Amino acid sequence: MTPPEDTSRPALPLFLDLEGRLAFLLGDGEAAKRRLATLRACGAAVRHEAARFVPNMLDGCCIAIGAEAPDAALVAMTDEARRRGIPYNVVDRPALSGFSTPAVVSRAPLQIAISSGGAAPVLSRLLRARIESLVPPAFGRLARLAGAMQPETRARLPDVLRRRRMLEAALGGRVAELMLEGQDEAAEAAYRAALLAAEAGAERPERGIVYLVDRGPGAPDLVTLRTLRLLGEADVIVHGADEPAAILELARRDASRLVVTPGEAVARLAALAAGGAKLVRLSPGPDEGAALRAGGHLCVDVPGVPRAAD
Repeated sequence: MTPPEDTSRPALPLFLDLEGRLAFLLGDGEAAKRRLATLRACGAAVRHEAARFVPNMLDGCCIAIGAEAPDAALVAMTDEARRRGIPYNVVDRPALSGFSTPAVVSRAPLQIAISSGGAAPVLSRLLRARIESLVPPAFGRLARLAGAMQPETRARLPDVLRRRRMLEAALGGRVAELMLEGQDEAAEAAYRAALLAAEAGAERPERGIVYLVDRGPGAPDLVTLRTLRLLGEADVIVHGADEPAAILELARRDASRLVVTPGEAVARLAALAAGGAKLVRLSPGPDEGAALRAGGHLCVDVPGVPRAAD
């Protein structure tokens, strides 16, 4: 059966600031309790009614949510909220909702919201689970660093385009990699160095990073989530001639593939890293990491799934 053509209009995605504002919640049961906890976590003051509704309950409210309440009360609430221009939602009732609540991946202050517009909430939750595995918690710390540095960044780089170039290079490069490796102080120092260099007009690229990846037994379904993420982010995949094609297929399409012999691997990796590239070295030799570190290059060992004993 061919899926029906989508004729719906796209919804406007928004994040609503509820700090110190009044929210109305109608309903009882587990779904209502979850919404109550969410509203309070967002800083809202909540006016909560279990089963009844009269119009003045929405006085002063900026949002109205219903869950597991009598239909007559839910319909009355949504009609009154619509009349007043207040955003309203009834859990699992798209026909009674003026907005939908997304599945959320939270890396505070960073949030990723996924919505099907109420058409397939289970699918949204499955997608959230996939994104959860691909977005490490360190991205939240990276966002907090960027937020803390924002006033100084704006002061030193008042030009929007220069500031944007600096932020893209820093947050997508060495600063991010250090944060992902748990080196928060080094990440902050790298951010400050990148900011000062940009202020001085330096065009020199930052040094790259080399991930020394043990891809495990060689089957694509046995690579770690971390390896999968790195293959999707790397600029260059460096590998031997015998690397399984199924593993290489996991890399992003526009990443360069570079075949090296064991004897030339260190020199090629060092040259690419010096130019600022983000590299994945699959199945590295035992001494490659030590040689690269001795040359001043940032290297990260990425273990794989243990191979079965013979």
